[in-house]
Amino acid sequence: MATAQFTSLLENSTLARVERMRLTPLRRLTNRSRGEHLAGKGGTSTEFNDYRDYVAGDDMRYVDWNIFSRLNRPYLKLYRHEEEMHVVVLLDASSSMLFGSKFERARQLAASFSIMGLMNLERVSIFSCNQQGRALQMLPPTTGRPSLRRVLEFLERLEPGGDFPIDLAVSEVLKQHRGRGIAILLSDFLTFGALDRPFNHLFSAGLETFAVQILAPEELHPDLNGDLRFVDSETSQTLDITSAGELLGLYHQHLTDLQEYLAQVCRQRNGRCLTIDSSTPIDTVLFDTLRRRGWVS
Repeated sequence: MATAQFTSLLENSTLARVERMRLTPLRRLTNRSRGEHLAGKGGTSTEFNDYRDYVAGDDMRYVDWNIFSRLNRPYLKLYRHEEEMHVVVLLDASSSMLFGSKFERARQLAASFSIMGLMNLERVSIFSCNQQGRALQMLPPTTGRPSLRRVLEFLERLEPGGDFPIDLAVSEVLKQHRGRGIAILLSDFLTFGALDRPFNHLFSAGLETFAVQILAPEELHPDLNGDLRFVDSETSQTLDITSAGELLGLYHQHLTDLQEYLAQVCRQRNGRCLTIDSSTPIDTVLFDTLRRRGWVS
């Protein structure tokens, strides 16, 4: 008898592996005053809270050896710690993300990062920018395994559309968010706006930036010839091009400059940046690319 799929975003096998992973920021920006951060590393408190699967690198002192002797499988005891880390996921759902399965990959990554936060009892909030003007769809801060279904259903219901640029979305998010931790931005970053100012605001707010640029194969390696008409998916503006093949060199230089600019903006603010191909399987992104780069463990 086949097992029912828990979510349309991830295969059950992928979901099971993601639940055992955790985010590994360069700096652990936490909120000591709240006294609610729950972490596997233990702390000054001895108040037991929950269990999770042991993963390589965890402190062996917190393995429950009684469970290990019965099940022959290590589980880590989680204690209530004096700190709290926020995981803020900002998902670009503007019309440009409809191209080349970018939005689908962004939703899968949003789900995966959120699950890692929930399973490690961080506070997770999600913002989606897909409306005209400056309206945001928001899932308020939540934590723990009981919130898993709520998070996945929120992401499943999202639909792309509109022309909300990512730089304005960051500013709108910070009007509503309070707390230190990680800000995960999932976007193609194809915007006319500058990113210096919103990324400065993220840094000043105590949020380490994880920027994932998601581009379609046709955007990374376009194959164009002849006379073409380009239509902006968000503004509907058109541009007629003669002999498009001659412009490919300029396009690739512009794309390289954009990627270098994004990487520099993140690096100067102690953040991280990564560009992925939307056609790359989600398992490869999660269990190979992000692990090798040290974003997750």
